[in-house]
Amino acid sequence: MGLVVQKYGGSSVADAEGIKRVAKRIVEAKKNGHQVVAVVSAMGDTTDELIDLAEQVSPIPAGRELDMLLTAGERISMALLAMAIKNLGHNAQSFTGSQAGVITDSVHNKARIIDVTPGRIKTSVDEGNIAIVAGFQGVSQDSKDITTLGRGGSDTTAVALAAALDAEVCEIYTDVDGVFTADPRVVSRARKIDWIAFEDMLELAASGSKVLLHRCVEYARRYNIPIHVRSSFSGLQGTWVSSAPRKQGDKQVEQALISGVAHDTSEAKVTVVGVPDKPGEAASIFRTIANAEINIDMVVQNVSAASTGLTDISFTLPKTEGRRAIDALEKNKGTIGFDSLRYDDQIGKISLVGAGMKTNPGVTADFFTALSDAGVNIELISTSEIRISVVTRKDDVPEAVRAVHSAFGLDSDSDEAVIYGGTGR
Repeated sequence: MGLVVQKYGGSSVADAEGIKRVAKRIVEAKKNGHQVVAVVSAMGDTTDELIDLAEQVSPIPAGRELDMLLTAGERISMALLAMAIKNLGHNAQSFTGSQAGVITDSVHNKARIIDVTPGRIKTSVDEGNIAIVAGFQGVSQDSKDITTLGRGGSDTTAVALAAALDAEVCEIYTDVDGVFTADPRVVSRARKIDWIAFEDMLELAASGSKVLLHRCVEYARRYNIPIHVRSSFSGLQGTWVSSAPRKQGDKQVEQALISGVAHDTSEAKVTVVGVPDKPGEAASIFRTIANAEINIDMVVQNVSAASTGLTDISFTLPKTEGRRAIDALEKNKGTIGFDSLRYDDQIGKISLVGAGMKTNPGVTADFFTALSDAGVNIELISTSEIRISVVTRKDDVPEAVRAVHSAFGLDSDSDEAVIYGGTGR
C-alpha cells in the first residue's frame, strides 16, 4: 500500500489520552501496510493561550518573535506523539516544519508555502519510521526565520506534504465525522456529505465552513490530492473531497444539487460614503486596501445619485483587519475623495452552495423566500455559478441558516451530527 498523510487537529491531541488514542490509530495504519506521515496541531487551546500570554507581555508583539513563540505548541504535540508511538513498539521521528522542508515567504503570522522539499521525511519513512511533522509552520526562503501559516495552517501543511510525497490520500482528522450540510452546532439535523467536489468545498470553506481551511482545499485541488475528512474519535467513514466521485460498494456517490449552507460571523462591513462616480475611484479604494495586505470578500456599489454624482461602496472583510482598513482609507481620504466611512461588525454571512444551482431555475427564489419567511432582512447580496451569499444582522444568522437548510430538504431524519471535541474542527 502507498503513503498516507494524516493530520490531527488540536481537539484530537488535547490531552495525554487523546495523544495515545491518535498514536494507536497511526500505528493501525502502519500495520495495514501504509507508510505514514502524521501532521499535528498544538494541543487543545495552546495557540490561543500563547497569543494571550504574548499580548500580556507586549500589546503589539513583533511578528518574528510571535512566530517563534507559537511554533512551540506544535513542537510539544509532535514530540509527545512520537513518544506515544514508540511506547507502542513502533519507530517514530518528529520534525519541525523547517526540518520537514516546508519553505514559505517572509510574511510573519500568515506566511504562504512556496515549496516543500521533504527529503528528510522521505528518508525517514523509507527506513521504516513513522514521521511526525509539526503543522502550521515553516521557514522563510529569504530570511531563514521561522514562520507560521495562519490559523488552520496545519491543514495546508498536511496537503502540501501529501502533494510533495505523492501520497495516495490526505486524511484530515477532526472532532466531527466529516463535512456536514451545515454547522452541527447550529443545525442539529445537518447531514453528513459522503462526497463533495473540490469546487463546492472551496465555496463552503470560503463562506465560513470551519471543517477545512480554504487554502488547504485550494492546494489539494491544484495537485489533485484526495482529502478524507473524518473523526479521530470514531471509526466511521467520513467525507471524501476530490475531483471525481467515490464509490461505496457498487454504488457511485453523486453530487447533490445543493451541497450545504455555510455561515460566517467573523466579518465586518465597511462602507465608503460619498465616492465620486467616475473611473478610477473604486480602483483607488481597493488599491489602498491591497497595499495594507487586507483580503476582502463581498463588494457592492450603490447606484449613483444623479443630483450629486456620488455613490457609496460597501465591502466585507475579516473583523481582525477592520481597524487597519479604516486607518488606511482615512490616511488616503484626500487622494480618494470620499466623504466618510462607516464600520459595522455586527453582521453575518449566509451562503448556499451547490454545483447544480446554475442549471436549476428557482433556487434563488427559494433561497430568498426562506429568508423572507424567517423574517430575515438582507443587506448585501453576492452570487457565483455555485453560490449565493447574503449579509444580514449577526443575531439573525442561526435562524436564517436553519430556515434555508430546511427549505432545501437538507435536514436528516435524526440528529446524526456529533461534535466529539466541542469545537467542530
